[in-house]
Amino acid sequence: MKLRSLAMVAAGLALAGCHTDMWVQPRVKNYQPSEFFADKSGARTPPAGTVPRGKARTDDPKYTGRTADGKLVAELPAMLTLDGLAVDTRTDLAKVLRVGKDRFTAQCSHCHGAAGDGQGMITKRGLVLRRPPASYHTDRLRKMPIGHFYDVMTNGFGTMYSAKDRLDPDERWAVAAYIRALQFSQAADPSLLPAEERAKLGGAN
Repeated sequence: MKLRSLAMVAAGLALAGCHTDMWVQPRVKNYQPSEFFADKSGARTPPAGTVPRGKARTDDPKYTGRTADGKLVAELPAMLTLDGLAVDTRTDLAKVLRVGKDRFTAQCSHCHGAAGDGQGMITKRGLVLRRPPASYHTDRLRKMPIGHFYDVMTNGFGTMYSAKDRLDPDERWAVAAYIRALQFSQAADPSLLPAEERAKLGGAN
């Protein structure tokens, strides 16, 4: 009992030595004014070159969609990280396309349509623009390097906002790969398919 009493007294003395000013210190909350800065604003513009933790990006073509000489990238990056897993795009393209379809459906199909023909539900229900959402099945876009689609998703184009706050770089590449698959699906020559696959299409020759 004596030891317990002594321990309680010691704990009480230790707590008595703590003051609220150790955790309640002068600070500026979001959007509050500050007397410290000349403009009295507590909200500060980050210094030039500041990079949020985990968001460092280089001029690597994977993050820009362009080669060192400014040309659009013509091939997928060899490795992507999708849903937390490293994916080799040369040996597991099916995984890339599954993720690309999922993100395209969620982020792009409402304007560009499930088939990439520019006839998404927003378009069908009265979206009026000077320039309607693009169809990926034009000769111009079929000939575009895959880096073009990554670039548009990263920087926006015309009335389309950038998607980089909703899709990370690897997801954008997966969507670009899926757009390529959509283009192929709408322009492929049925005669190149095996006979059993042609039969599923209704006997196309």
